[in-house]
Amino acid sequence: MNPHVLLIEDDLDIARLLELDLTEAGYQVTLAMSVMDGLTKARELTPDLLITDLGLPDGDGRDVVIRLRKNNSLPIIVLTARDEVSEKVALLEAGADDYIVKPFSIAELLARIAVQLRSSPQQLLTAGVLTLYPDKRLALLADHELRLSPREFDLLALLLQEPGRVYTRAEVIKALWQDTLPSESNVVDVHFANIRAKFREHEVYRLLRTVRGVGYALNA
Repeated sequence: MNPHVLLIEDDLDIARLLELDLTEAGYQVTLAMSVMDGLTKARELTPDLLITDLGLPDGDGRDVVIRLRKNNSLPIIVLTARDEVSEKVALLEAGADDYIVKPFSIAELLARIAVQLRSSPQQLLTAGVLTLYPDKRLALLADHELRLSPREFDLLALLLQEPGRVYTRAEVIKALWQDTLPSESNVVDVHFANIRAKFREHEVYRLLRTVRGVGYALNA
């Protein structure tokens, strides 16, 4: 049976367009037009995934997230026109699994849905003022969003597995490059230098530690 998506969107034109795109992509779609309608259908129909807009006629999409999270673990993606870091953090803390900022392409939405349907929840990773949300590929540094390349994000996620532990260059290369980099390559050092520079832009100086001749660690 095709995965069942519950879409809560009060703009009928947008709702019908998304319904068509999702149906063509192979999903079974149920529409809801309000907070109460969405909560009722979520409980009665047990969908595989929920997509909700933030602005709804009888409340905020965050209300849907908070109320469902009391006894429901289905993946939730929030559609939002608000791009502020504080808003993104609030959505994640409320229990949303992902968010997508308007305007967005249907290809991006389909990719986000696919990730949520195949992935299991992951805990956030923290060390000092650094927090990573692995599922969302979101990094926060002292309450500011940290713009990282995919490889930089993966490097920090590796070090955050055990804050304080020194990861050797060989361990980093094996974990992220599957030993395809020669041991004498300076690619790892370049990536960490870029990360350190981004930390300094936010006046964070001692979070990343270099152990000369050995490797790197994040101070716990």
